[in-house]
Amino acid sequence: MRETSHIGARLGLSSEISSFLDYCRVEKGLATNTLEAYSRDLKAFAAAHSPSVSEGAFRSPSVSEGAFRKLENAIPGLEDLRLYLDSMYQTGLGSRSIARHMATLRNFYRFLASDGKIETDPTERLVSPKQWQNIPKFLNQEQIERLLVTPDRTKPTGIRDRAMLELLYATGLRVSELCAVRIADLQSERGVLRTIGKGNKQRIAPVGKSALAAVQEYQSAARPKLLGGRSSPFLFVTARGGRLTRQAFWKLLVANGKKAGIFQNLTPHVIRHSFATHLLEGGADLRSVQTMLGHADISTTQIYTHVMRSRLRQTIEQHHPRG
Repeated sequence: MRETSHIGARLGLSSEISSFLDYCRVEKGLATNTLEAYSRDLKAFAAAHSPSVSEGAFRSPSVSEGAFRKLENAIPGLEDLRLYLDSMYQTGLGSRSIARHMATLRNFYRFLASDGKIETDPTERLVSPKQWQNIPKFLNQEQIERLLVTPDRTKPTGIRDRAMLELLYATGLRVSELCAVRIADLQSERGVLRTIGKGNKQRIAPVGKSALAAVQEYQSAARPKLLGGRSSPFLFVTARGGRLTRQAFWKLLVANGKKAGIFQNLTPHVIRHSFATHLLEGGADLRSVQTMLGHADISTTQIYTHVMRSRLRQTIEQHHPRG
């Protein structure tokens, strides 16, 4: 084992990972999906650092009752981290996946440094792999209009589907946020919706008139029929009266997309991307879009600036004498 001179003492790697996950779950209130991703990345990191450890020794406290088995290993230093990331390149792992692993490691080492477990943070000297700037897939406004009118409004489920699609496009909610909307969350008279996003962070999303009208029609003409005398705190329910799941919404979105002639990779996130893209096309500023999407870091929102670059290019071509 190489010397890790920046480490004050030899620490149990897995116990520190367990402490980090506890901190993320209890103090930061991170979502289960994020905790599971951190757990997977750190499990792979610890296994690479200590190959003799069995796969079953690593279990996130967010998803199981067990704790990590303590390893008598020093916390890996900068050279260990570089070799670990280099091994990912050698196996052909994509740059985006490597960047996600690096983000996990940076959060973990930042935690160790703030807790006084290491003297310096070696991840500050790591260089992220270059990534292709993938432009998010989004629908144009004509496709959105076709999609929104596709649900069969002669049926209660069709009225519900139309309301969900309208609300999703009007607010840019994540699908999990959409399915979790409660009756009390929507304030129609004010035209706003309260939602709980990642990290249990609350935000207020404005809702346009078209979406409000679709939801009002659903609440008066369809929701009582779906509930059949039952009660539910959730806004969107199934024909059995239960809460509509994100998997069920995904299926109904794909089905309606095919009816509208949209066959390729239609997901709830495509509607979210469309919401953000159309806002920027309409002149919205990036900070406002960040707030409405619930992004903690504006760098996450900046992927949509391809729209602004496109608009600037068109302006030059149309108005510059040598465009």
